[in-house]
Amino acid sequence: MATISYEQATRIYPGTGIPAVDGLDIDIDDGEFLVLVGPSGCGKSTSLRMLAGLEDVDEGTIRIGDRDVTELAPGKRDVAMVFQSYALYPHMSVAQNMGFALEMAKVSKDERVRRVREAARILDLESYLDRKPKALSGGQRQRVAMGRAIVREPQAFLMDEPLSNLDAKLRVSTRSQIAELQRRLGVTTVYVTHDQVEAMTMGDRVAVLKDGVLQQCDTPLGLYRHPANAFVAGFIGSPAMNIREFPVTHGQARIGEFAIPLPRGVLDQIAAEDTNSVLLGFRPESIDLVGTGEGFPVTVRLVEELGADTYLYGSIDGTGEIDGPDIVARIGQAVPPRIGDTAHLRVRPGQEHAFSPTTGARLV
Repeated sequence: MATISYEQATRIYPGTGIPAVDGLDIDIDDGEFLVLVGPSGCGKSTSLRMLAGLEDVDEGTIRIGDRDVTELAPGKRDVAMVFQSYALYPHMSVAQNMGFALEMAKVSKDERVRRVREAARILDLESYLDRKPKALSGGQRQRVAMGRAIVREPQAFLMDEPLSNLDAKLRVSTRSQIAELQRRLGVTTVYVTHDQVEAMTMGDRVAVLKDGVLQQCDTPLGLYRHPANAFVAGFIGSPAMNIREFPVTHGQARIGEFAIPLPRGVLDQIAAEDTNSVLLGFRPESIDLVGTGEGFPVTVRLVEELGADTYLYGSIDGTGEIDGPDIVARIGQAVPPRIGDTAHLRVRPGQEHAFSPTTGARLV
């Protein structure tokens, strides 16, 4: 096990002037489960491959423990990578696949057998050791790929979207198994995904990237409660946070005819930017369905009834725009309005988020 550090790590692919990863700075604790998340093309997989030695580091440094591994070959970094495609040898049994790297490293047969059996026990694969990959389900193949990494007893696990080939139900069960396994083994793990729900449920901390730049690195709850900017606020949470630009008059954000008071610190920063508007964010679960005159009116476009929860989608009335901006609200088990009706919604006091309309940065 070891700590991992990215120190201004940058990757610029030949022929491009824009870095795929731009000055990445992250310190990962010994035994921590860190998730890299972001939309396609944000640099998360490139960051992982830089750590593995599969991509060059054009500027900056990467350290594993007290070693500078920036220029080291992949085989000398003492890390084990789990790929999206499983990458199992079809002609080998499960046991042979799991022990192949140890055989190449000249580990004794007795030690190989011991490690493979121990990993198989942990992953509930003992009854599959003699099978070939074609006789396994997708989830079982992924566990074999995990076992191949475990038997190496590396300083760190690197996982590149390992669940993306599984169906939705299997992904949910497998992600909990991976998180539980990592905590049991205590091995430092860097995990890449584009799925923010996966990131929030698995990671000790989550690093959000956009266009190769780290936006914020925090605990899942920290990202949810205190997003650093509008991008993080909109990316973390499902359904996504409602983020819209509203005019500010007399110290209040105006949502149509309804007003939301803003803290003095937010008003001071808006004044410093010489703007008369604010990016206001509020999560669907921070909105209540209220009576007429108690909140801002919304024309209902869609209602999703999911049993325990009901989601209302609509457009805000009275904003001066045709159809108005879209909004989504979770209204729990309240009797929902019908499509075409006017509903009245209210943001719970103190649960709104204010961002700069020019930079997107969090205000206060």
